[in-house]
Amino acid sequence: MSLEYAEQRIKEALKLSGGSQVKARQQIIAWTFEDAKLLHALAKPHLSGIVAYNIERVASGRAEAAKQAKAEPDKKAQPKKSKTNGKDQEEPFGLEILKAVAGSSEIFGLEDPGAPTQRTGVSQSHVDAIRAMTAKTKKSD
Repeated sequence: MSLEYAEQRIKEALKLSGGSQVKARQQIIAWTFEDAKLLHALAKPHLSGIVAYNIERVASGRAEAAKQAKAEPDKKAQPKKSKTNGKDQEEPFGLEILKAVAGSSEIFGLEDPGAPTQRTGVSQSHVDAIRAMTAKTKKSD
């Protein structure tokens, strides 16, 4: 049932966005804040991996190291403040990341790898090995 529910909501978001996948993704993310059933349906296939990652992170001590790093924040890494009713308020944790993900149109694995590198020359031992193999094939014919 949960997979069908998620697919139904995705179709609804695509319809509302006029077929734009980026806008539909932003809509789905916004809905997950109010719809726990949708969030669970979307996360269910990945839940085992998420839990395993976090268990490994805590068991290895990386979680504790991250806490210590947060306890000693850099002056550069101050949380962003937003103006609400004329008052400065900290944005909730992760909101900036969520905004970046929701607005991103890059697809993982398709980023520009940079300038192509030049080909390197073939080693003499490689050339000799290929010649030896071709010589053996000609003798057996």
